[in-house]
Amino acid sequence: MQILESPLLLPSPGSESTEELREEWTLLLWTTVAVLVPVLITLWCSFQRPKRKVQLKDLFRKSKHGWHYTDLFNKPTYCCVCSQPILQGAFCDCCGICADEQCIQRADRILSCKEIMIQRPTDGRFYHQWVRGNVPLASYCAECKQQCGTQPKLCDYRCVWCQTTVHDDCLSSLNDDLCDLGEFRSVIIPPYYLYQVNKLRQRHPDEYSKLAAGCGSGWTPVLVLANTRSGNNMGEVLLGEFRTLLNPVQVFDLSELPPSKALQLCTLLPPGSVHVLVCGGDGTVGWVLDAIDTMKLKGQDQFIPLVTILPLGTGNDLANSLGWGAGYAGEIPVEQVLRNVLEAEVVKMDRWKVQVVSKGNYFRKPKVLSMNNYFSVGPDALMALNFHAHREKTPSFFSSRIINKAVYFLYGTKDCLVQECKDLDKRIELELDGEQVNLPSLEGIIVCNIGYWGGGCRLWEGMGDEPYPPTRVDDGLLEVVGVYGSFHCAQIQVKLANPVRLGQAHTVRLVLKSSRMPMQVDGEPWAQGPCTITITHKTQALMLYHSAEQTDDDDSSASECEEPSLLTEFRQL
Repeated sequence: MQILESPLLLPSPGSESTEELREEWTLLLWTTVAVLVPVLITLWCSFQRPKRKVQLKDLFRKSKHGWHYTDLFNKPTYCCVCSQPILQGAFCDCCGICADEQCIQRADRILSCKEIMIQRPTDGRFYHQWVRGNVPLASYCAECKQQCGTQPKLCDYRCVWCQTTVHDDCLSSLNDDLCDLGEFRSVIIPPYYLYQVNKLRQRHPDEYSKLAAGCGSGWTPVLVLANTRSGNNMGEVLLGEFRTLLNPVQVFDLSELPPSKALQLCTLLPPGSVHVLVCGGDGTVGWVLDAIDTMKLKGQDQFIPLVTILPLGTGNDLANSLGWGAGYAGEIPVEQVLRNVLEAEVVKMDRWKVQVVSKGNYFRKPKVLSMNNYFSVGPDALMALNFHAHREKTPSFFSSRIINKAVYFLYGTKDCLVQECKDLDKRIELELDGEQVNLPSLEGIIVCNIGYWGGGCRLWEGMGDEPYPPTRVDDGLLEVVGVYGSFHCAQIQVKLANPVRLGQAHTVRLVLKSSRMPMQVDGEPWAQGPCTITITHKTQALMLYHSAEQTDDDDSSASECEEPSLLTEFRQL
């Protein structure tokens, strides 16, 4: 029996190809959608982000809070308005409140920030100002002594002034609702002090001293001046941390306000009581010291502050010489930084005037610079000049201290091969205290005021195997050395060679007879033609020396500091 198959049951070749084609087009369509949708969303977000940033920037500018927007919080965070967990949003670096993007405007209306100036209550007491939630990690309740912030929700309270933390359930049973400004009460400018100063009919230093009696004994307010562009770009973070601990009015961003204006706050505080913490590199410190010299010219000598350093720059030789280390990278909290400032000793540091008179331009006003660290002509100045020129072209590339030092190393290696500064001894004359010095075959001359040079090298000391006169920052003497080239500089830095010690002097004079040479003062380089350079003593600055942590050799560092009795002498002045 023969079974016949119906032709209707057999798939035709045309229908198979149509089905395959439909599947291919479907796959292509979904692939296109899968690719285009994320791209379109990304493009839409990129167009919306500038508009959103403009709106937020306008809101932040008008707000009393110190808002900062972040795309990702670095710890579990909850909105202080809606109590929901948030990954991105805004936070106030003064009072610490956090808000989702949709809640920022409401938070700005209903949640108050730290007031820099308020009237003290009639009973003369100062009360806690509580902020709920997002308490610091490892904080403990002032009432029950148990850890706070352990629950996965918006919980517990923190005082924005004294940093006291307390559980939700313990707040009502807290025995004392008075705020004493906490551990750092001796460095905080209380808001009621500024209110009282503002109400004075006659502003006189004696009146400030009377008002300071209400701030407790040993009150030494600290002003923080930070350069957000220095070295490793930590200035922005430090500004926020100091605003959290202190009164925001005593924390200044030098990219927005010059030190000459920031230091005018000293004139509203008791004479001889103010400390200034400079967060930046050696150039920033010199900027602040120049502003202090301007205060002296204005007759404000009694308000001159003591200066201390938190090193954020690349070299930080001045900070290293004063015991504050070769660079700060967040290894200790800012609370410990303030404790170190309170424990520091007062020293006097020489400052010098560098006068440059170009040859043939005797009727033109000479170039006058202030020097704290060192002056140099030769290979190290050439490296600084090349680095400076490169940084001016691409500033975003120089965002790390390690990168900066690597670029210095590359330029130093290049100069070892090219030797652009050779035969310096034939092009320059050197006089120390009026006596001409016979120079050997050198490529560079360095005139030092401090013990450290070149990012942590004790230049005058060298290998330490030869006798040499001790150095001090307050002896009115400059140390003058010579180097044979970039390779010799590198050998000195790793203690494989000694510098050519040319002598110590109260006055140094250099005459550049021909050609252009790279020069620098405290890391600020330029190319100079034939000229006469005279370095003379200018004044002395009152600095703070951190003796608890030596940076290199204890005995050598100790030889550069003054006795702690200077603190008593300064306060008597």
